[in-house]
Amino acid sequence: MALLPILRFPDPRLKKVAQAVAQIDDNIRKLAADMAETMYEAPGIGLAATQVDVHRRVVVIDVSEEKNQLLVFINPTLFRCEGEQIGEEGCLSVPGIYDKVERAERVTVHYMDLEGKQQTMEAEGLLAVCIQHEIDHLNGIVFVDHLSQLKQGRIKSKLAKQARVTA
Repeated sequence: MALLPILRFPDPRLKKVAQAVAQIDDNIRKLAADMAETMYEAPGIGLAATQVDVHRRVVVIDVSEEKNQLLVFINPTLFRCEGEQIGEEGCLSVPGIYDKVERAERVTVHYMDLEGKQQTMEAEGLLAVCIQHEIDHLNGIVFVDHLSQLKQGRIKSKLAKQARVTA
Protein backbone atom coordinates (compact mmCIF):
# COMPACT_ATOMS: atom_id res chain seq x y z
CA MET A 1 0.00 0.00 0.00
CA ALA A 2 1.07 3.57 -0.56
CA LEU A 3 0.15 7.03 0.63
CA LEU A 4 -1.26 9.14 -2.19
CA PRO A 5 -0.90 12.93 -2.56
CA ILE A 6 -4.17 14.74 -1.89
CA LEU A 7 -5.11 17.56 -4.27
CA ARG A 8 -5.74 20.90 -2.58
CA PHE A 9 -8.50 23.37 -3.39
CA PRO A 10 -8.63 25.30 -5.74
CA ASP A 11 -6.73 22.76 -7.90
CA PRO A 12 -8.76 22.53 -11.15
CA ARG A 13 -8.41 18.72 -11.17
CA LEU A 14 -10.89 18.68 -8.25
CA LYS A 15 -13.51 19.89 -10.75
CA LYS A 16 -13.18 16.83 -13.02
CA VAL A 17 -16.16 14.50 -13.07
CA ALA A 18 -15.07 10.93 -12.30
CA GLN A 19 -15.78 8.13 -14.75
CA ALA A 20 -17.62 4.95 -13.78
CA VAL A 21 -15.56 1.87 -12.96
CA ALA A 22 -16.31 -0.70 -15.68
CA GLN A 23 -14.56 -3.65 -14.03
CA ILE A 24 -13.39 -4.24 -10.49
CA ASP A 25 -9.90 -5.68 -10.74
CA ASP A 26 -6.68 -5.67 -8.72
CA ASN A 27 -5.94 -2.08 -9.81
CA ILE A 28 -9.24 -0.86 -8.33
CA ARG A 29 -8.69 -2.92 -5.15
CA LYS A 30 -5.19 -1.46 -4.79
CA LEU A 31 -6.55 2.06 -5.38
CA ALA A 32 -9.16 1.52 -2.63
CA ALA A 33 -6.50 0.17 -0.22
CA ASP A 34 -4.13 3.08 -0.97
CA MET A 35 -6.99 5.56 -0.57
CA ALA A 36 -7.92 4.03 2.79
CA GLU A 37 -4.34 4.23 4.02
CA THR A 38 -4.13 7.86 2.83
CA MET A 39 -7.45 8.75 4.51
CA TYR A 40 -6.44 7.19 7.84
CA GLU A 41 -3.02 8.85 7.76
CA ALA A 42 -4.39 12.33 6.90
CA PRO A 43 -6.47 11.79 9.23
CA GLY A 44 -9.94 11.91 7.72
CA ILE A 45 -13.24 10.02 7.59
CA GLY A 46 -13.75 9.96 3.82
CA LEU A 47 -11.81 10.23 0.59
CA ALA A 48 -12.90 10.21 -3.06
CA ALA A 49 -10.59 9.07 -5.85
CA THR A 50 -10.91 12.52 -7.42
CA GLN A 51 -9.04 13.95 -4.42
CA VAL A 52 -5.99 11.81 -5.24
CA ASP A 53 -6.15 12.72 -8.96
CA VAL A 54 -7.70 9.42 -10.05
CA HIS A 55 -10.92 10.23 -11.84
CA ARG A 56 -12.79 7.00 -11.21
CA ARG A 57 -15.96 6.63 -9.12
CA VAL A 58 -14.38 5.16 -5.97
CA VAL A 59 -14.96 6.35 -2.39
CA VAL A 60 -13.65 5.14 0.96
CA ILE A 61 -15.31 6.09 4.26
CA ASP A 62 -14.83 5.18 7.91
CA VAL A 63 -16.80 7.19 10.47
CA SER A 64 -16.12 4.76 13.35
CA GLU A 65 -14.26 5.97 16.44
CA GLU A 66 -11.90 2.97 16.26
CA LYS A 67 -11.19 3.45 12.53
CA ASN A 68 -11.96 -0.22 11.88
CA GLN A 69 -15.16 -0.10 9.79
CA LEU A 70 -13.92 0.78 6.32
CA LEU A 71 -16.60 1.15 3.67
CA VAL A 72 -15.70 1.12 -0.03
CA PHE A 73 -18.23 2.44 -2.53
CA ILE A 74 -17.66 1.86 -6.24
CA ASN A 75 -19.91 3.75 -8.67
CA PRO A 76 -22.07 5.10 -5.82
CA THR A 77 -25.32 6.83 -6.69
CA LEU A 78 -27.78 8.46 -4.34
CA PHE A 79 -31.15 6.80 -4.77
CA ARG A 80 -33.13 8.64 -2.10
CA CYS A 81 -32.44 11.71 0.04
CA GLU A 82 -34.78 12.65 2.90
CA GLY A 83 -34.90 15.35 5.54
CA GLU A 84 -32.29 18.00 6.03
CA GLN A 85 -29.51 18.78 8.44
CA ILE A 86 -27.01 21.56 8.65
CA GLY A 87 -23.61 20.66 9.99
CA GLU A 88 -20.05 21.83 9.95
CA GLU A 89 -17.95 20.14 7.29
CA GLY A 90 -14.27 20.02 6.56
CA CYS A 91 -12.32 18.38 3.76
CA LEU A 92 -8.87 16.87 3.29
CA SER A 93 -8.59 18.92 0.08
CA VAL A 94 -9.42 22.14 1.97
CA PRO A 95 -7.24 21.76 5.09
CA GLY A 96 -8.09 23.78 8.17
CA ILE A 97 -11.33 25.16 6.73
CA TYR A 98 -14.72 24.29 8.22
CA ASP A 99 -18.15 25.71 7.48
CA LYS A 100 -21.82 24.83 7.71
CA VAL A 101 -23.37 22.94 4.79
CA GLU A 102 -26.96 21.79 4.33
CA ARG A 103 -27.31 18.10 3.45
CA ALA A 104 -30.01 15.43 3.47
CA GLU A 105 -30.44 13.78 6.86
CA ARG A 106 -31.01 10.28 5.45
CA VAL A 107 -29.83 8.78 2.17
CA THR A 108 -30.08 5.52 0.30
CA VAL A 109 -27.06 4.77 -1.85
CA HIS A 110 -26.58 2.11 -4.52
CA TYR A 111 -23.00 0.97 -5.19
CA MET A 112 -20.76 -1.98 -5.97
CA ASP A 113 -18.50 -3.54 -3.36
CA LEU A 114 -14.94 -4.74 -3.98
CA GLU A 115 -16.27 -8.10 -5.20
CA GLY A 116 -18.41 -6.38 -7.84
CA LYS A 117 -21.70 -7.13 -6.09
CA GLN A 118 -24.48 -4.54 -6.24
CA GLN A 119 -25.29 -3.21 -2.77
CA THR A 120 -27.79 -0.81 -1.24
CA MET A 121 -27.21 1.02 2.04
CA GLU A 122 -29.38 3.35 4.05
CA ALA A 123 -27.46 5.89 6.11
CA GLU A 124 -28.23 8.81 8.37
CA GLY A 125 -26.36 11.39 10.39
CA LEU A 126 -22.61 11.65 9.90
CA LEU A 127 -22.40 8.70 7.51
CA ALA A 128 -25.12 10.22 5.30
CA VAL A 129 -23.27 13.55 5.25
CA CYS A 130 -19.99 11.83 4.41
CA ILE A 131 -21.54 9.83 1.55
CA GLN A 132 -23.04 13.01 0.05
CA HIS A 133 -19.75 14.92 0.50
CA GLU A 134 -17.69 12.22 -1.23
CA ILE A 135 -20.17 11.72 -4.09
CA ASP A 136 -19.99 15.49 -4.61
CA HIS A 137 -16.23 15.07 -5.15
CA LEU A 138 -16.88 12.43 -7.82
CA ASN A 139 -19.12 14.98 -9.53
CA GLY A 140 -16.46 17.72 -9.42
CA ILE A 141 -17.98 19.55 -6.44
CA VAL A 142 -16.00 20.59 -3.36
CA PHE A 143 -17.91 21.44 -0.16
CA VAL A 144 -16.94 25.11 -0.47
CA ASP A 145 -18.98 25.20 -3.70
CA HIS A 146 -22.04 25.09 -1.41
CA LEU A 147 -20.92 28.35 0.25
CA SER A 148 -21.38 31.97 -0.83
CA GLN A 149 -19.00 33.56 -3.33
CA LEU A 150 -17.68 35.80 -0.55
CA LYS A 151 -16.81 32.82 1.65
CA GLN A 152 -15.23 30.99 -1.30
CA GLY A 153 -13.01 34.00 -1.99
CA ARG A 154 -11.93 34.20 1.65
CA ILE A 155 -11.12 30.48 1.70
CA LYS A 156 -9.03 30.75 -1.49
CA SER A 157 -7.11 33.69 0.02
CA LYS A 158 -6.52 31.87 3.29
CA LEU A 159 -5.28 28.71 1.54
CA ALA A 160 -3.01 30.74 -0.77
CA LYS A 161 -1.51 32.43 2.29
CA GLN A 162 -1.02 29.02 4.00
CA ALA A 163 0.73 27.72 0.87
CA ARG A 164 3.12 30.71 0.82
CA VAL A 165 3.96 30.23 4.52
CA THR A 166 4.71 26.50 4.13
CA ALA A 167 6.63 26.89 0.85
